Amino acid sequence: MAFLQVGASRIRYDAYGDGPALILAHGVGGNRVSWFRQVPHFSQRYRVVVFDHRAFGGSEDVEGEGRSRYVGDLLALLDELEIETAILVGQSMGGGTCAAFTCQYPHRVRALVVADSLAGIQVPEPLASALRATSEANRQLSQVERVLGPSIRLKDPESTHLYLQLATFNSVNVHTVRGVMPRWSPAVLAEAGVPTLFVAGQSDILFTSAQIAAVQALVPNSHFIEIEDAGHSAYFEQPARFNAALDAFLDGLLR
Repeated sequence: MAFLQVGASRIRYDAYGDGPALILAHGVGGNRVSWFRQVPHFSQRYRVVVFDHRAFGGSEDVEGEGRSRYVGDLLALLDELEIETAILVGQSMGGGTCAAFTCQYPHRVRALVVADSLAGIQVPEPLASALRATSEANRQLSQVERVLGPSIRLKDPESTHLYLQLATFNSVNVHTVRGVMPRWSPAVLAEAGVPTLFVAGQSDILFTSAQIAAVQALVPNSHFIEIEDAGHSAYFEQPARFNAALDAFLDGLLR
């Protein structure tokens, strides 16, 4: 059981395998355990590190600063593990952590994967207004309706139940998580010069595939892939397709 002390708070993490460092950053509905379908796959070739954001899973947030500390926590984790450069993979909220980190510390990032997310990115109009409208339209939906697509909810009730149970490990949720995540423009992300892949779930209603593709188009030389039969949690709903998409992207960089 590994912890990193950052200020007054302990950050829980686990590391698996050997090779280039690959960091997995979870979303609001998850924690480090949520990556159970990625860790066995990627740890065959990478040094995979999973961690709990503050107040999620086994991590503390004594300072009560939440999202405003995520980038600093990730930097402290890389330093603690003596990782000079890493591949960052973030889903939803974790995508915001990884995108913001890349904009601030591009020299520490080998590649970036932003999955099911535009968090951490300052999007221009009219897309910003469209995102606000999307958020308002989804406000009354249940958590499971927001984060899982109709395919898994209808065809795989066991996995749907598992997703909800994993979220019970957290002491905060989408309504109570604290702090404001820093946001950077697509232009700054482009200037970072880090190879970037945007992943969208075909049925995502929080950040639609079209919205993610529109932002990807503002980041020259970045890539986009849509995962079929997946909502906001493509890594969980379609793990084989998600893992294959990352393999194809990373193989092209590391070969």
